[in-house]
Amino acid sequence: MTRLVAFNKPFNVLSQFTDKGTLASSRETLSDYMDIPRVYPAGRLDRDSEGLLLLTDDGRLQARITDPKHKLPKTYWVQVEGLPDADALAALQAGVDLKDGRTAPAEARRMDPPAGLWPRTPPIRVRKSVPDCWIELTIREGRNRQVRRMTAAVGHPTLRLIRASIGDWSLDGLAPGEWRDIKP
Repeated sequence: MTRLVAFNKPFNVLSQFTDKGTLASSRETLSDYMDIPRVYPAGRLDRDSEGLLLLTDDGRLQARITDPKHKLPKTYWVQVEGLPDADALAALQAGVDLKDGRTAPAEARRMDPPAGLWPRTPPIRVRKSVPDCWIELTIREGRNRQVRRMTAAVGHPTLRLIRASIGDWSLDGLAPGEWRDIKP
């Protein structure tokens, strides 16, 4: 029977079970939060990003979740520097030019801060003279640090990044560091 696990990855945790860094490294990994045999992450979430990470013991399901040809939507809550106007959101929606090519069109809208949002440790940097706001961004591809590069390309660097959902699977009800089995 296929196992699928939803995990709310905290900030500063590697999306792997071991740290292949230096011997003196003390970075947190998935093994600091769960001891589930034979499950592996379906995709990655950068160490400085938070939110939904799916893990499975089924290679075919893992490929379906991660392969861009399936165009599984991934929705992010992104706290950005500044207040994106209609032109910035339209640029995200149309696709932006990055060094590795143009992104596919995305869904983008300003949003209120996510309900029930947990504090981040350490907190984001705040500049009194520069406002910030949240946007919801849904993409269907998965380039390296894509969301951060997209928001920077439209003039609004990412301050905090939380993946809220992948396809029909969401972060709902999971506190940072918590996991639960879900239906594949």
